[in-house]
Amino acid sequence: MTTPRPLKIATAQFENRSGDKAYNLATIDRLAARAKQAGADVVAFHECSVSGYTFARHLSRAQMLDLAEIVDSEGPSVRKLTAIARAHDIALLAGFFEKDRDGRLHKAHVCIEPERGLIAKFRKLHPFIHPDLLPGTEYVVFDLFGWKCGILICYDNNVIENVRATALLGAEIIFMPHVTMCTPSTRPGAGFVDPALWTNREADPTSLRLEFDGMKGRGWLMKWLPARAYDNGIYAVFSNAIGMDDDQLKNGCSMIVDPFGDVLAECRTLGDDIAVATCTHDKLEKAGGYRYRNARRPELFGTILGQPHVGRHRVAWMDEPSVDAGLEDESKNGNESKNDRESNR
Repeated sequence: MTTPRPLKIATAQFENRSGDKAYNLATIDRLAARAKQAGADVVAFHECSVSGYTFARHLSRAQMLDLAEIVDSEGPSVRKLTAIARAHDIALLAGFFEKDRDGRLHKAHVCIEPERGLIAKFRKLHPFIHPDLLPGTEYVVFDLFGWKCGILICYDNNVIENVRATALLGAEIIFMPHVTMCTPSTRPGAGFVDPALWTNREADPTSLRLEFDGMKGRGWLMKWLPARAYDNGIYAVFSNAIGMDDDQLKNGCSMIVDPFGDVLAECRTLGDDIAVATCTHDKLEKAGGYRYRNARRPELFGTILGQPHVGRHRVAWMDEPSVDAGLEDESKNGNESKNDRESNR
């Protein structure tokens, strides 16, 4: 088997506009050009980077259907992303809300390659921003320039089994698009960041940095992100929004972490930015995570991890608990609401 060549990856951050796909796609175009100029083969953008994200919690089902798109080579955002990829000769990953032909709604993230176009689509496994979003039902691993890659969106990465499963399916690089941090939680130090600090960031960057880099932001991220990369012996490409996303301020710090758990590159600008790092294949087998995965004894834990369980998660800053729909919901009518799903349990 031929060892893949080193892969130069850019991770991006930008302040998206809610529902303004034209603006967001133009920003993706601009940052993709910057990434190519920096020598990158791939550029990764945050969760719902095309559509905007947090504002969706205010939308009706009809508005969500208007916002969402069918994801195929003829979809409007896929066509535009493909044009961007080909114009700059760079692969890219970006996200938006998806609807299928039966009216079911999902949160999707896609990978577009200059030559092959749409090569991968992943549906978020643990969506919560809108009650009509259905969870994805499978992991996705795909080939990108000879590397095996996976995608897990935001909350998916909090469930450590998802990262391990994607790695065991062969992923060497896991793209982790997010819109995260700077929201209240039960953990110490969590909370919203005052939007006024963002407005005043040029005159007083220090006060904003203290919030962004503390336990509301980067301090929390560094508790777990390097561990996901280290424990599984993979490259983690973290992409996050920065600036205002609806009424919430996000802190960016998009970064690339190697299989040793070390940060190779990170966005530190208080604004739209990219960070670029080179991934080399030799680190995958040198990393401790590779050895630990080979040392596993699944006869000890296979039945424990696989025992029946109804997936539930609560997002602390949301008004209501979120409940993951089971696989049976995929075969039901697309008009079924979250309340209907809960009453069927």
